[in-house]
Amino acid sequence: MTHWRIDAPGQTLALAAGDGLPRVIWWGAPLPPTEDLAALEAATRSDLTGGMLDRLPDLTLCPLPAADWQGQPGLEVAEADGTPLHPRLAFARAESGPGNLRLVSQGDGLTLTHHLQAHPTGIITLSAEVQANRPLRLRWLAAAALPLPQQDAEMIEVSGRWLAEFHLTATPWSPGARLRESRTGRSGQEHPPYALFPEPGCTNTQGTARALHFAWSGGHRMLAEELPDGRRQVQMGHAAGAWTAPATRFRTADLIAAVSTTGLNGIAATFQRDIRDRVIRWPDPARPRPVHYNCWEAVYFDHDLATLADIASRAAALGAERFVLDDGWFKGRDNDTSSLGDWTVDRRKWPDGLHPLIAHVRSLGMTFGLWVEPEMVNPDSDLYRAHPDWALGPSDQTTGRNQMVLDMGRTEVRDHLFAALSELLNEYPIDYLKWDHNRLLPVVDAAQTEGAYALIDRLRAAYPAVEIESCASGGGRVDAGILARTHRVWLSDCLDPTERLRIQHDAALFLPACVTGSHVGARKAHTTGRDQPISYRARVAALRHFGFEMDLRALTEDEARTLAEVTAWWKANRAWLMRATILRLDSADPALTAEMHLSDSGDRFLVAGGQAATSRQILPRPLRLTGLDPAARYRLRLTNAQDAPPQSRRRAALANGPLILSGRALMDQGILLPVAWPATLWLVEGDRLPT
Repeated sequence: MTHWRIDAPGQTLALAAGDGLPRVIWWGAPLPPTEDLAALEAATRSDLTGGMLDRLPDLTLCPLPAADWQGQPGLEVAEADGTPLHPRLAFARAESGPGNLRLVSQGDGLTLTHHLQAHPTGIITLSAEVQANRPLRLRWLAAAALPLPQQDAEMIEVSGRWLAEFHLTATPWSPGARLRESRTGRSGQEHPPYALFPEPGCTNTQGTARALHFAWSGGHRMLAEELPDGRRQVQMGHAAGAWTAPATRFRTADLIAAVSTTGLNGIAATFQRDIRDRVIRWPDPARPRPVHYNCWEAVYFDHDLATLADIASRAAALGAERFVLDDGWFKGRDNDTSSLGDWTVDRRKWPDGLHPLIAHVRSLGMTFGLWVEPEMVNPDSDLYRAHPDWALGPSDQTTGRNQMVLDMGRTEVRDHLFAALSELLNEYPIDYLKWDHNRLLPVVDAAQTEGAYALIDRLRAAYPAVEIESCASGGGRVDAGILARTHRVWLSDCLDPTERLRIQHDAALFLPACVTGSHVGARKAHTTGRDQPISYRARVAALRHFGFEMDLRALTEDEARTLAEVTAWWKANRAWLMRATILRLDSADPALTAEMHLSDSGDRFLVAGGQAATSRQILPRPLRLTGLDPAARYRLRLTNAQDAPPQSRRRAALANGPLILSGRALMDQGILLPVAWPATLWLVEGDRLPT
């Protein structure tokens, strides 16, 4: 028996292999350097009893029926003609280097390689690769099969829909298999590729949890299974059947694994750090994140130079630094029924091209961004009329948002799109592309996602200074696979701050603030009809990568003043806020959504308490902070005491000036916020005092 261990900050993965495939014997908190892995492996061997085979099959990195495995397999493969195969594989060799391990197994003409890599950000990545001596059809390949503790009572899954992304759902463990599969061709609002596995007693701020994130933007599958013998496994990989053609080589995307002994916040801190510092490739890491203005909810498809120049002037006066021209700028695009694919400027609306608008925007000190949706085509477009065969799926398919999908697996399609986008980027000084993806795919095909990746990679290489935002009907494509090629995600098309507060709060388990776009919307939200005050709208957006998206001509003087003040506050604090760790606070009041942004140094923090509804109790409950030095002293200041309603008698200490307390007091007793109406967000700034 051979043993290995992979150590990343905060976790250890230990494995063993004999004649069969390698298996995980430990996935959890860091093991001591002197841990005896042979003894650890021996401690995982279970007894036998009646009603079983005479050997307990191992839960390997890829459990196989040919190895007596009676649960869900990690590999389903067939001959090119569809004849099912049940290969027998045995461990052959290991190849290791600093922080990485390749485990190779072979048999029946197949080579199965598991790639494991530890990263300084605290995560471990795992992937699987199959090579065959003949073309085969692959239905399913798990990036890895990992054991989970039998003590866990539940798993936490992420689900959602358009305008209501990133809901967390706790699902009890029970005997049998739970399958979650996204077959929409993108990571999806419905079942994004994340899962959390908390141990009993785990909260946001304490306890042990494990988590997985599959770094793939196409269809994916998660399988969580409790076997009759009590063991549990979890697998993630591409959606079943994603590889549609026979081939001799298949490789999964990375499965990103994290472990925390400090509650769900430990998972959040690891994933946020990993996305920000490893996954994203910033064009200029030192450049401050710019304040966005997006014109979509101001004008929709109704574009003209005078109107947009006026709005741009107002945006700059309020503090915007990037002006984004959204959908409606290209040939024939007056609504969402036509013209996708025809990426040339509409000369009816823009007789001199985009040059006059861009010149005006740049004269105001702002850069210019442009909306595109390259992977899509309308049947009513010059491109589709010229190349109907470029559409993915059958010609009589049901459209989505009046559009079809281009087959990104075709080289000629990618070449055409690269040329069209290059023409725009060569002619105009564009520093940002809002890259949308509004339609579900008619088929699940890994080649589609690989083709989109290839196009973006090619554009990034040719135009390395251009930033890209991933938008897909809002948060339909938010994962580490797309973020390895982009720099921002549009979390939701819903700008209602009450909805947005919850969405971005739950998404913080996986995403840092610097990539999470959040905009101040109209007084009356376009997606919910709620009418909410500017202070609330602006402060909720200021918790992430800040911007605004409304008709600025409709602002009152008071609203404009408040928006300018919040914008100035965000710009003054963004240097540390965009690198801060977002820690979710355990609020005793379900009407209050609260989080804490802790600086890299730990010397500064921001507490955000959003009153989304009316509390059942009369007065606010204490809110415990987290992540502080118990022995240190901190000065706290409420930044927006003016938002207190008439019913508040301003007796809370924070409403009357700074408050100085120890980290121990702040974490054990907490703070009391003032009384608040629904649609209020309190912001409390904290600074560590010198000793």
